[in-house]
Amino acid sequence: MRERVPGGVRSAGGHGRAREGGGLWLLLAGVVALAAGIAGGWAYARAGASGPDVVRDVTVGWAFAGAGLVARWRRPANRTGQLMVAEGLTWFLGNLQGTSVPVLFAVGAWGEALNLAVLAHLFLAFPDGRLTTPLTRRVVVSSYVLVAVGGLLRVLTYDPSLDGSATYLTCGACGPNAFLVHRDPALFEAIDLVYRWVGAGLTVVTVVALIRSWRASCRARRRALMPAWISVVVASSLVGWEVFYVLAPGLLGPGEEAVALLSDLSEIAVPLAFLVGLLRMRLRRSAVGNVVIEVGADPTPRRLQDVLGRLLGDPSLRLGLWADEARAYLDPDGRPLRHTRPGAGLSVTPVGSPGSPSAILVHDATFDDDRELLAAVGASVRLCLENTWLRSEAAMRVRESRAVNSRILEAADRERQQLERDLHDGAQTRLVFALMALRRLDAGLSDSSDARLRNAVAETDRTLRMALEDLRGIARGIHPAVLTREGLGPAVTALAEQAEVPVVVSVEPRRYAPLTESTAYFAVCEALTNAAKYARAGAVRVSARHDDGWLVVEVADDGVGGADPARGTGLRGLADRLAALGGALRVTSPVGGGTRVRVELPCA
Repeated sequence: MRERVPGGVRSAGGHGRAREGGGLWLLLAGVVALAAGIAGGWAYARAGASGPDVVRDVTVGWAFAGAGLVARWRRPANRTGQLMVAEGLTWFLGNLQGTSVPVLFAVGAWGEALNLAVLAHLFLAFPDGRLTTPLTRRVVVSSYVLVAVGGLLRVLTYDPSLDGSATYLTCGACGPNAFLVHRDPALFEAIDLVYRWVGAGLTVVTVVALIRSWRASCRARRRALMPAWISVVVASSLVGWEVFYVLAPGLLGPGEEAVALLSDLSEIAVPLAFLVGLLRMRLRRSAVGNVVIEVGADPTPRRLQDVLGRLLGDPSLRLGLWADEARAYLDPDGRPLRHTRPGAGLSVTPVGSPGSPSAILVHDATFDDDRELLAAVGASVRLCLENTWLRSEAAMRVRESRAVNSRILEAADRERQQLERDLHDGAQTRLVFALMALRRLDAGLSDSSDARLRNAVAETDRTLRMALEDLRGIARGIHPAVLTREGLGPAVTALAEQAEVPVVVSVEPRRYAPLTESTAYFAVCEALTNAAKYARAGAVRVSARHDDGWLVVEVADDGVGGADPARGTGLRGLADRLAALGGALRVTSPVGGGTRVRVELPCA
């Protein structure tokens, strides 16, 4: 039984249903993001932020949310869009500290760093939306635990009335903390210091994990998502600097505000860069559609594998074709393909029917998330392979047809030779014997014999000789004996000697297959007949030569020209005979410029 290959391409219809079902979710998320931005901007302004700061703050949140909605719409199976929307919404959470409502203030103070945890999750899951290593999962879980536990401990001990600048808003209009259970500034500062140092450590680990993820990606993914990767690393670095700035005020001196501004701007660049990367990946999917053009007139498995590897930027890509005899997938060199199951950073995508794929693609596992790309690749591979199979099938049919036609022509030639021999050995021989007997009779007649008898014998002699010549001509037309005995050159020379116009013959002294020689001979016969009968030629030149596996015969006359192969049955029949043997007929006959007939026949 054929081995089933895991990791197949999913139906593209699933994405369509996901989009239809997710339309309401996208609409609600968009409304919530819009409302959160308006409320967050109002609270930030109420806390004393300047107009440009409010605009920048709202822009960052809406940029994440908007880009996330677009990403979710375009790639519903990728969780990156959801994480970006979550980042956009949690971005405004800390702004709740600018309200006068105690509960909202407490929630804002508790979750003011939640967007940083979501941002770390987004960065580490980028670009597939999945955490693929134990390190990234531990970092993300630790970040959320830090915000949930550490943030709660901070808010339980924080009294904003004791220090108006304790919040990141530095507001003077903040309401009371509804979650305050123990008013102790020293304890709060200790908890806050540990909280921020742990956050700084997680930031460093996040940057390290990002670098490792970058190095583990294939070249195609690096190239397609280069803008997003750069913005992610820059944003992570600037966030880290901002954390250290909070830990050690004055560390950066006059550059503190610039770092804060650059941090916000770099975070704006993250969603925008992600969309650029998404667009480039879509362009790459479009480029895959040109595989058939790239493969060109050489749709071999090796060429197809090389083109796909280059377009995808995946040097590890391998194409395997199922071979029933070997009961295995074979590479383009005919060897059993290794890694026919996912593992070691590689995935397997079947091409063809889901139950019994006719081919598989072994590729970098980082492509697994881009189902649309894999579907496009699979469709292109299937089309190329089908074209190859159709070409092979058509070529096989042509070879079979030519073989059948060749056997038919060979049988016909054998029949012609047999008929020529029968005429020579039968009727022609009897006529010769009859003529000899008649001449003996004529020699035995005396001068005194009846004159009428002598005249009758003479007339019969002439008639027999004419019949014998006609019979010999018929035999030569059926299949000349000289062609069988001596080859094409002597046969054409003998034919030229009997032609009605002067013929110059130039034929290489070489023997060919009997069928090839007979076809070339009858082509010369047809051309000489046309030259004498229709072209009113004064001279004809016949040449035959061997040219790189082909017998090339040319018959050129100086007649009136204007010959049309489509009108005469002789040339049409000759063209059909040549085509049956894989040859070709070319007729050049300008009016008043003579006629050139070129015959090409494959030969060993």
